[in-house]
Formats: sequence, C-alpha cells, structure tokens
Amino acid sequence: MGINIREDSGGILDRVKALERLKRKLTVENLWLYVTKVLIDNPNPLRAYDIRRLIKEKYGISPPAITVYTVIYRMTREGLLTRVSSGDQTFYRVSEKGIETFKLGLGFIEQVLNLLKGES
Repeated sequence: MGINIREDSGGILDRVKALERLKRKLTVENLWLYVTKVLIDNPNPLRAYDIRRLIKEKYGISPPAITVYTVIYRMTREGLLTRVSSGDQTFYRVSEKGIETFKLGLGFIEQVLNLLKGES
C-alpha cells in the first residue's frame, strides 16, 4: 500500500522541497504514530525488528533501523510502550497511555486538516 501523494505526469511534485519536508514530518519524524498503530493492530507484543518490518509493509515507510530503535526507546521511557522480556528477546506492547496519546495525536491532525480545508 504505502503513503503516496498523487503527482503530475512530469513528477514535479516529487521535486518540491516543501512537499518533501511535509512528507518527512508526517512519516519518519512522527514515527511514534506508526509504531503505536502497528502495536494496536497486533494482539501480541512485537520485537523492534518486527515493528519496523510492519511499518514498511503497511505504510511504505522505510526508516533506518536505528531511528526505529531510538523512537521505541523514547516511547518506552515516556510510558507509551511497555517492554516484555522472554528469554533473550525483548518485545513491546502499547500501554494505555500510549493508546490515549495516539488518539490525541490523531485528533490534533484531524483538527489541523479540517482547518486547512476550511471545515469546522
């Protein structure tokens, strides 16, 4: 599937720096939204590797592994994720705080989008 912005036949939109910055801000720079959604959609805790793989599969976003690990570490430290250990493997699940923060984040994005569209 992946996140795609419709482009004209000449690919001009791909060369507009403002649009590229927007795409980056709404994907890699807000990766916590995608991490949270992947964990919400999976009933079992996931390894960081699997979270990264599912983000790529579901959303077409390929962030560097270190970026995903850093985001997961920060989210865990903030209480948005909980760490589950099994043997030598570490798994993550979204916490109630993480779910609530995700909902608030989506609400904020919807508000901004509605304002930009001229809707109330």
